[in-house]
Amino acid sequence: MLDIQLLRNNIETLAERLATRGFTLDRSAFQTLENERKSLQTRTQELQASRNSLSKQVGVLKGRGEDAAAVVAQVAALKDDLEANEVRLGELLRELDAFLAMLPNLPQDSVPVGSSEAENVELKRWGTPRSFDFAVRDHVDLGEALGQLDLATAAKIAGTRFSLMKGPLARLHRVLAQFMLDTHTTQHGYTEVYAPYLVNAASLLGTGQLPKFEEDLFKILRADAESLYLIPTAEVPVTNIVRNEILSAEELPLKLVCHTPCFRSEAGSYGRDTRGMIRQHQFDKVELVQIVAAGDSLAAHEELTRHAERILEMLDLPYRRVTLCTGDMGFSSAKTYDLEVWLPAQKAYREISSCSNFEAFQARRMQARCRNERNKTELVHTLNGSGLAVGRTLVAVMENFQNADGSISIPQVLRPYLGGLEKISAG
Repeated sequence: MLDIQLLRNNIETLAERLATRGFTLDRSAFQTLENERKSLQTRTQELQASRNSLSKQVGVLKGRGEDAAAVVAQVAALKDDLEANEVRLGELLRELDAFLAMLPNLPQDSVPVGSSEAENVELKRWGTPRSFDFAVRDHVDLGEALGQLDLATAAKIAGTRFSLMKGPLARLHRVLAQFMLDTHTTQHGYTEVYAPYLVNAASLLGTGQLPKFEEDLFKILRADAESLYLIPTAEVPVTNIVRNEILSAEELPLKLVCHTPCFRSEAGSYGRDTRGMIRQHQFDKVELVQIVAAGDSLAAHEELTRHAERILEMLDLPYRRVTLCTGDMGFSSAKTYDLEVWLPAQKAYREISSCSNFEAFQARRMQARCRNERNKTELVHTLNGSGLAVGRTLVAVMENFQNADGSISIPQVLRPYLGGLEKISAG
């Protein structure tokens, strides 16, 4: 959530910056709410002053033994007006909060201005895509030929955009997550977290998925309690650990890693990536979250992104890093790096991790604060990124390490996790 003072003090500049994201700020709607707020607050203060003054008169009159009934009646009338004003003011402040909740974050000055992914800026490439001397197959053909990826049965059980894996392929999927967790906890300084897979609406509001993106969520209705939502990413439960908390300076930075399934309805994707495991309703992800002091978030963003890159490098998977342009960033992000892994069957780099700095945007929604060196409270900055998306990493391993006979070689770094297994073969 943006600081409302930005709208009150410099709404035109704010509107221009939001326009680079393709967002049109409704200045008129805000000014209407703001003008009524000012009027109500002024009137409330006047009523409070009048009530206080009349209340003193009542005391003076009674002290003199005089009749105070008329003044008491005036105080009672003012009380009714004041209560009505306070009720409307409370409603109005909630309307302002709802207005603010729909505004995206401001992009950092270093973010390239653009309207679509075509205007993202490539920063680096690592690794050389492998040359094959045989016809390359995609992960679906490879997995089905091995008899270890069964999309048809998954569709029978749950519907489209679900996967069923078995045997060594299922084991490889599991150990990829284990490898990522081990690397981030032992080499990168993260603390592992096990978090709920269901969260309340307040948690999703805190990280920015609600109210704007409710159609992308799976909602669980309960007869005897508030509804819960399946998490779209571990970002939600892990970041909300600090909701309504005041952290000491010694507690920062918080570096947390969490492996969870993720659930997304993919509303509005309209057939994109319907084949295979690229875009699914359920997928696993290892999520990196950092909570830092405001002055440290730029460096933390570079560090977190580098931690995600190391996983790709250790797996020997070619990738590139791109900076998302203003029009392609997520709602809550101030700046995002995407890591895109090479997929031979598509002959393209595809996203495998988004690493974002949200600055104080989520913290303001969550009221997540810390004490600075002057012992004053200020909003923390939050960051997260995939370290990595497990299913897409499996896809990348399958396609980049495929062999002419349809088997899949195991990256060297994973072989100890698989008891020395060197390749996955049929049978």
